[in-house]
Amino acid sequence: MQNTKQKIRLTPLLHRGNMWIGIHFPRLPVLQQAVRKTRQIKWSQSNKCWYIPFNRASYDELLKNAEPFATIDNNALKQYKAAGTGVPASPVIKAQALYEPTYSNSIKPAAYINPVNRHVLPAMRQTLVLKAYSPSTIKTYLNEMSVFLQALKSTRADELSVNRIKSYLQYCFEKLKLSENTLHSRINALKFYYEQVLKKEKFFWEIPRPKKLLQLPHFFNQDEITSIIKSAGNIKHKTMLMLAYSSGLRVSEVVNLRTADIDSRRMTIMIQQAKGKKDRIVKLSPVLLIMLREYWKKAKPSLKGYLFPGQYPGEPYSSRSLQLVLAAAKKKGGILKPGSIHALRHSFATHLLDRGTDVTLIMKLLGHNDIKTTLRYLHVTNRDMLQIISPLDDLKL
Repeated sequence: MQNTKQKIRLTPLLHRGNMWIGIHFPRLPVLQQAVRKTRQIKWSQSNKCWYIPFNRASYDELLKNAEPFATIDNNALKQYKAAGTGVPASPVIKAQALYEPTYSNSIKPAAYINPVNRHVLPAMRQTLVLKAYSPSTIKTYLNEMSVFLQALKSTRADELSVNRIKSYLQYCFEKLKLSENTLHSRINALKFYYEQVLKKEKFFWEIPRPKKLLQLPHFFNQDEITSIIKSAGNIKHKTMLMLAYSSGLRVSEVVNLRTADIDSRRMTIMIQQAKGKKDRIVKLSPVLLIMLREYWKKAKPSLKGYLFPGQYPGEPYSSRSLQLVLAAAKKKGGILKPGSIHALRHSFATHLLDRGTDVTLIMKLLGHNDIKTTLRYLHVTNRDMLQIISPLDDLKL
């Protein structure tokens, strides 16, 4: 009788700066049910796969749950272990999502970083961790460095000259058509390795950076905000969207908020360890407080846990899920204007400026380090623009 078992493929996965086992299989209910019995399993929206800790116990448990229903392909794991490196040379399954299409076809599996450069990523990761860089920065730097190492092939990274790196960056810009932001990320990763890990001081002084585009923030007008909030699917979603707009919070700040961070007596919200590892206090809107109390009555979140818990106990609501909530509310409300959760933050700042709020106060509420970042909103506020009369209006037509 022919074997009709499906295949489950296991790969090394670099996610948030740590090593995991990525799990890839057809979207069949029987496989979903079997795989998700494994403890400590999590879903990665950015990598589009389930993943488990990179250890023997988790691996054996997954095999026990899945082998009755599928054959297990662990060749990528064997290849990774044979390479003998502490960090995979590239997040194999995520290459297409991270890099430009013209370059993604050349991304090779982990073992294809030449042995002369296999020490680079572990050394870089160690320094990043010891310097307490955020998981997202660690992930970005390691991803960018892995692409660079694969491009070098058998050339030793530690011995490269400034001119050779300039040639590589020129190739990235002219041939690969990488954006200015992607180039900045790649330069930052290379600069960190050569100056922080290899201790080559001022190594990047001679390397110019691409000029960043001046992009104005996307924001919604107040009628659009009203429509979005009214179109939210349930009270939890509505409360999260109102919170993002009323206090100008980033998506990560909304989902990581804890119940104890809400101070209804002082009418403040404590934002802990946000971007740049900074705490700040923002105003609690009286309208939002009413909504939070309604949400509290229905959801009963833990007093010591997250205000908006996720699918699994002890985990926050997914940032990606909140973005999808906004997208669904925009679609239902007939909002065609582009914009993510961050556009609600932009809308908060823009509407405060429209009402005459001092820009330095807005800077503090948003948690900006540099006033120049906040001054971008002056380009989109209509406070002064409404007082301008167009020359066309003076014509007697």
